[in-house]
Amino acid sequence: MYIGRFAPSPTGALHAGSLVAALASWLDARAHGGQWLVRIEDVDTPRCVPGADQAILQQLATCGLVPDAPPVWQSHRTHLYEAALARLVDAGLAYPCACSRKDIELAHAARGLSRLRGAELPYPGTCRPERGGLHARPARAWRLHTARSNQKMPPTPTERALTAIDNEASTALNLVHWHDRRLGPQQQDVEHEVGDFVLRRADGLWAYQLAVVIDDAEQGVTHVVRGEDLADNTPRQILLQRALGVPTPRYLHTPLVLAADGQKLSKQNGAQALDLTDPTAALTQAASTLDLPLPSDGATLADMLAEWTAEWAARWRS
Repeated sequence: MYIGRFAPSPTGALHAGSLVAALASWLDARAHGGQWLVRIEDVDTPRCVPGADQAILQQLATCGLVPDAPPVWQSHRTHLYEAALARLVDAGLAYPCACSRKDIELAHAARGLSRLRGAELPYPGTCRPERGGLHARPARAWRLHTARSNQKMPPTPTERALTAIDNEASTALNLVHWHDRRLGPQQQDVEHEVGDFVLRRADGLWAYQLAVVIDDAEQGVTHVVRGEDLADNTPRQILLQRALGVPTPRYLHTPLVLAADGQKLSKQNGAQALDLTDPTAALTQAASTLDLPLPSDGATLADMLAEWTAEWAARWRS
């Protein structure tokens, strides 16, 4: 059975970019005759805006995008994240880390490396158990041991085939391969490009990567449709899924709505809340980003969604 989801963060009302992701995930669920869920990702509590969750749900309803089950909130699910971290620690796949961002920068500088603009520095493994652990410093965060996770995961037949095609057999165990339904074959060397990523932050909050993997697994999500800016998160999430022994959904990453400066439209760069005085106009704009046709003359909101569902099914129901 198909189960999809839309998972907004309540840091403000939906904007044009988030409506694209919401519409695409809803259409994919409808095209597959499946279930569409809404999950409020409020795990990063300092950034959440009071009332934004209810505003988002009302915006979705105004656009005819109504979930098939009551929404869930990540803030109500911390017991699931606690249990998952405990499993990883018990398996030797997670460890405490004492490093600050400054420590990581200094470790890279000592090797003659510097941060690329807009990029995070890969974690150099300073606090890995085999390197002496915390060195008597207090723990700040918890990280996934990506190398050990890879060693526990021999490549699947599909991954072996992709590796042969790409002629990268020497690094097969370091690469995470996956297939995006829109972007095609993808791969990333998580250990070297990202490093051991955070599962629980220094401020005690749960990291997005752990929360989303646990939530998708617990809710039985089979298909994830979300913005292309999140494609880079996918290999980390696949590592976690494998480490925890939970299924990997199928992924489709949608085109982004860009701001005037060419950057992804977001709340951080001043994206305005959706104007839903005419929801059909807002949805038509979102549909155009997804390369869907203009609705028929005189089409109602329900007619538009039905037309786009049929078009989506013809393109993406596979």
